Amino acid sequence: MSMMDRISLFSPLDGLAVLIILSSWVAIGWRIENPSPDRPSVSNLMAQFRKDWMAQMVTRQPRIFDSSILSTLRQGTTFFASATMIAIGGGLALLGRMEELRGVARDLTQNDAPALVWEVKILLALLFLTNAFLKFVWSHRLFGYCAVMMGSVPNNPEDPLAYTRADMAASLNITAAKSYNRGLRSIYFAMAALAWLIGPAGLLLATGVTVLVLWRREFASHSRSVLIEGD
Repeated sequence: MSMMDRISLFSPLDGLAVLIILSSWVAIGWRIENPSPDRPSVSNLMAQFRKDWMAQMVTRQPRIFDSSILSTLRQGTTFFASATMIAIGGGLALLGRMEELRGVARDLTQNDAPALVWEVKILLALLFLTNAFLKFVWSHRLFGYCAVMMGSVPNNPEDPLAYTRADMAASLNITAAKSYNRGLRSIYFAMAALAWLIGPAGLLLATGVTVLVLWRREFASHSRSVLIEGD
C-alpha cells in the first residue's frame, strides 16, 4: 500500500481533528506558561511560592521539613513516570492485537476500517504518553539537582553564597515543576486522543473538553483564588 493510499484511509475531518489536538496541546501549554500579567496561571503563582520556599529555607533549622517536601515531589514524578511506562507498554501490546481491537471498535462505531487506521489512532495516544514519560523522567532528575543545590546552601544567612544558591535551587525547582506539569498535560491529551477511536467528532469534542478543563484549573479554579489571596 502506497503512502497516498494510506492517507486516503482518513477523511479530511480526521486530519483537521489531529491538527487541532496537536495545536491545542501546544497552545494551552504556552498560555499556561506565558500568561498575561493581570491574570497569572496557577503554575506561575506556584513558581513565586517556590522562590519564597527556598528563601525561607536559608534560615530554617533543621531543614528536614524542606527535604521531606522535595522527597514528596520526587515521589510524584516517579509514580507518573512508572504509570506512563506501563501505559506505553499496554499501548504497544495493543498494537500486536489489532484485530481484536478492530472487532471491538467495529461493534461500537460500525466502522469496518482497516487495522492500519486503528494503529495510527493508538499511536497518537502513545505519542502523548511518550512525551509525558520523558517529561516526568527529566522532572525527577531536576528535583534531584535541586536537592543537591539545597544541600549546598550555607547554614549561615550572612554567607554571600546563601541566598545566591537558594535562588539557584529555586530556579531548578521551578524548571522541574514546569516539566512535571508538561507531563501531566500530555497525559490529559493522551486520554483525549483515545476518543479518536470513535471518530474525528469524538476527538474534537474530547480536545475541547480537555482544553476547557486545563484552562479552568489554571485560570478559574478555587485553588487559584486561594493562591492569589496568599500572594
